[in-house]
Amino acid sequence: MLYGITNPHGGDIYGGGVTLDFSANTNPFGTPEGVMEAVRAALPEMHRYPDPYCRSLVDAIANFENVDKNYILCGSGAAELIYAYCAAARPKTALELAPTFSEYALGLARVGCKVKHYYLTPANDFRLDEHFLYHLEDTTPEAVFLCNPNNPTGALIPPELLKKILDFCKEAQIKLFIDECFLDLSDDGISMKTYLQDYPNLFLLKAFTKSYGMAGIRLGYCLCSDSGLLKAMAQAVQPWNVSSLAQAAGIAALKESGFLQKTKDLIGVERPWLHRKLEGFGFRVCPSSVNYLLFQGPTDLHRKLKEKGIAIRNCDNYPGLTHGWYRIAVRRHEENEKLISAIDEILGE
Repeated sequence: MLYGITNPHGGDIYGGGVTLDFSANTNPFGTPEGVMEAVRAALPEMHRYPDPYCRSLVDAIANFENVDKNYILCGSGAAELIYAYCAAARPKTALELAPTFSEYALGLARVGCKVKHYYLTPANDFRLDEHFLYHLEDTTPEAVFLCNPNNPTGALIPPELLKKILDFCKEAQIKLFIDECFLDLSDDGISMKTYLQDYPNLFLLKAFTKSYGMAGIRLGYCLCSDSGLLKAMAQAVQPWNVSSLAQAAGIAALKESGFLQKTKDLIGVERPWLHRKLEGFGFRVCPSSVNYLLFQGPTDLHRKLKEKGIAIRNCDNYPGLTHGWYRIAVRRHEENEKLISAIDEILGE
């Protein structure tokens, strides 16, 4: 729980006034009914401690991802696993992109790690390219943190570039952390999980939060063939960190392939529509491969939308971004129309 500090993320709709939330990139359809039913069915067992090994959930993830179950560690949301990874790996130096998700740097700061940024530029829509390899050769950090697709830009890293980065990191004995939490909602994004066995330095982060609309129940997992690292991570958190309700929800979610496809079909229609509408206002909009868009507009847009009950993600706290950069989730058409109509009203005032 946060106490006495500013929330650095979207999704905080609890302060009052927000009726439509575009600040959190969760599934526009919400939570699948099959997951809701699984949680309801698990309620009578709430008096018991949850399985500390998440046995059934791990088996389900192993089948879903087609990986060795010994490569899997579950956590109370992806965020917990980020902090556990930092506590277990304890690198002295790390390299991350800018802009990117803030929790990597926050987790690394807790263990005294010096974090450097590789700044992406708006000139190429904040996309990572081969120049990153030259920077790696010059800096050789102990750990590299990448987000694929990146948050908040929505850009996928080309798989051939990722493989080059992976090979370099293995040769240079650099740990490579790749956040794939949005990959299942992306346009043909390719996971690096096929390389896990031969690259023990590779760590993949996954979550149920975005794909299955399960942000409130807190469930994530990671994939890595370094059993020593996973054991150290497990020792960094309490033994009952994944609730019985979350475990039941996760098992049910992995059966929802049709739900995921329906979501991707919607994103494939609504994201281009939103992109065109935002560009029609004269905003700078970055191409995205996933269920959110990064754009540049008036510096007070988020405040004026909040007055109308609409929350968007103000991105000026991301390293590499300034006032006027925003991220919005791709939602259902009627909700997207309300956002665009509200922006149109604000610009006309």
